Amino acid sequence: ERKMNAVTRKDAAFLLCTSLHILLSRSVIGAFCPARTASNDQIVRTERPFLGSLNGQLKHKIQHERSMTSFNTHEGGPDDGTLDSLLKVAINASRAAGKIILENSDGAEVTKLKANSRDLLTEIDPLCEKTIRNIILDTFPTHNFLGEENVAPGKEASSAALDQKLSNGESDYLWIVDPIDGTTNFVHGMPLCMPSVAVAHKGTVVAGVIYDPHRDELFTAIKGGGAFINEATPIVVGNQKILGDAVIAMGSPPGAESLTMSLKGVNALMPKCRTIRMLGSAALMLAWVACGRLTAYWEYDLSSWDIAAGALLISEAGGKFTNFQDEEFDLRERKICATNGYIHDELLSVLNDVGVN
Repeated sequence: ERKMNAVTRKDAAFLLCTSLHILLSRSVIGAFCPARTASNDQIVRTERPFLGSLNGQLKHKIQHERSMTSFNTHEGGPDDGTLDSLLKVAINASRAAGKIILENSDGAEVTKLKANSRDLLTEIDPLCEKTIRNIILDTFPTHNFLGEENVAPGKEASSAALDQKLSNGESDYLWIVDPIDGTTNFVHGMPLCMPSVAVAHKGTVVAGVIYDPHRDELFTAIKGGGAFINEATPIVVGNQKILGDAVIAMGSPPGAESLTMSLKGVNALMPKCRTIRMLGSAALMLAWVACGRLTAYWEYDLSSWDIAAGALLISEAGGKFTNFQDEEFDLRERKICATNGYIHDELLSVLNDVGVN
């Protein structure tokens, strides 16, 4: 009873603060964010997507107040202090890499082709990874580290590297890092590239950060603690209830099999959804699903460093993250479907019907 009373008091305080925040925000952002109407429920929202609805945020907060206790006592999960320390280091590492990306934002020379001519590497990618790695291991020297730039190209090598790190028994903690997600965008000077940093405990992602240095937007999540933008504002997924209202993101993958599946998917989805976007960065698209700018994102083949942080963000923001068989997220899963939850079944049905499974 005491715990529930404490949650109720926290909820009341959260409701008051959020009410004041939205009232103040609307006067400032109204000119920049015109009203958006969802055709299925006629809800008009003038606040930015990541503010969500007040009721949605309150419900989300209550759920995570309750889930925090259950996670921290489950199978020896990290305590609150450890989770906070993990997140702080992830934030510092992400910001340091983001600074390097900004300093080279006019574009970078390709130093190596990985899987093929559409899978690129620059001299900045390993520099960002080294920076992230040093910051993490300075604080947690016994933790395992898996970064994209130290793994050979191809899904077989990626899967093998993850399996080796998860099973070697050296540490319960594994950091999973993509130093620049969206390297092709980075090469061409497009401001759609960023680091993605996650840490897993015994195979479960417990903290994740995606930092967009071009907009100075920091997306963070702790397992059971909710998802936030810039460490202060809770984020929630979008409220589109049907596929016809959905803004769906997908990739333009370098692999032949993935490309075939992507073409099948786009042909099936384009007539059924509001629009489709290909932004060239899995991290960005996952973060934007979490904050409601996108309704969904699916991809036929991704590595763990592409999705680990984003998967936690979406789950903590109230969304759903599965494979194409609607099975819950696992670090070893490479086929992903991430949505606001409402349209998940409908989206999977369309994809499955054309052989994307």
